[in-house]
Amino acid sequence: MNTLDDTSRQAGVSSLPGNALVALESVLFPAIEPYRSGTLPVDRLHTLYWEECGNPDGEPVLFLHGGPGGGLSPRHRRFFNPAHYRIVLFDQRGAGQSTPLGEVRDNTTPLLVDDIERLREMLGIQRWLVFGGSWGATLALAYGERHPERCSGFILRGVFLCSQEEIDWFMTGMGKFFPEAHAAFAAEVLPFEPGDLLNAYAERLFGNDAAAMLRAARAWSVYESRCAYLHPQPESAAGDSDAACLAIARLEAHYFLNAGFMESQALLNNLEHICHLPACIVQGRYDLICPPVTAMRVHANWPGSRLDIIADAGHAASEPGIAAALVSATEQFRTQRRFG
Repeated sequence: MNTLDDTSRQAGVSSLPGNALVALESVLFPAIEPYRSGTLPVDRLHTLYWEECGNPDGEPVLFLHGGPGGGLSPRHRRFFNPAHYRIVLFDQRGAGQSTPLGEVRDNTTPLLVDDIERLREMLGIQRWLVFGGSWGATLALAYGERHPERCSGFILRGVFLCSQEEIDWFMTGMGKFFPEAHAAFAAEVLPFEPGDLLNAYAERLFGNDAAAMLRAARAWSVYESRCAYLHPQPESAAGDSDAACLAIARLEAHYFLNAGFMESQALLNNLEHICHLPACIVQGRYDLICPPVTAMRVHANWPGSRLDIIADAGHAASEPGIAAALVSATEQFRTQRRFG
């Protein structure tokens, strides 16, 4: 009987022990502060927040946060050796410290890709290592496929291609494993009978009733948080600000409704533009938000890529096994310029 681990060794796949006993703080590099930050107006509506950390003369690496709408955290700076890397982070349109927060107008994948190029040019960077998880992995692929000459390699976590299959899984499929979380999620907008859950949320998230909008946004954020970990965690979304919940719920619904503003299978079909570059894909075995089959599809179409499946992890980058694998990947690229 063949298992994924048995049959995939020759395909460049490894299955790593997640080492859940190692505290997250001991896995990451020490906390650091930006040595420079600022804002970048990208059109008449949107202004982006950006920051740089680490070595100003070091190797550039770009961090792309999840969501859409997730925004930055100080922890995101800590996947990279600060003595080596020039770490560039920014909040995407409508997220974090970018303004206006939660804005869906003029917010599309092609525009986000344009924003990355504008930031690169402003900072005077020729090429950078591109690091992104979940939606950040989606955006990393979209950016790389349009600007392969600007990328030195990729580190991707919990790959999401924004296909209809993946969107349907998020809205309904996860309920097979988290039925109580999904029941609460659905009951917020469909209390009496089944219906189109995504459009029911959209009616509230983009409606005129501020109270209903906030209730829907918090229900969306709590649902996603409850499904993100292998082991039960305190519901982190419960402590998020109203604005943060609104940003992630509105932007995720916006991108789901528009299929990520990409043609079907576009990211897979265009991998040929970047498959000559080194890539490491880190994937939780029990990632229910972005199931491993998507990472496997990308890996299968990317000769020379490496897929590290973390045996005891779900989706979250803060799970110790995921974090350790990401730090290992940045260190391997630093020392070997490749993955393998």
